[in-house]
Amino acid sequence: MTRQLEKAFAEASQLPEAEQDLLASWLLAELAAESEFDRAIQRTSDKLARLAEDAIDEQRAGLTVDLDPERL
Repeated sequence: MTRQLEKAFAEASQLPEAEQDLLASWLLAELAAESEFDRAIQRTSDKLARLAEDAIDEQRAGLTVDLDPERL
């Protein structure tokens, strides 16, 4: 465990029990969401790579238009 995380847990341990439980629930939910996001990216990485290649091909073929931030 890093020093920073140890410090965070030490400070959190000073909170009232209900707040500790709330913080723990939030942290566990964040970790689960991050894990699910990573799995979703893995499931779609081949598709994302194909889309990126298609976009590059379109750019090389002159089928795209440069973005003009002034016209957004």
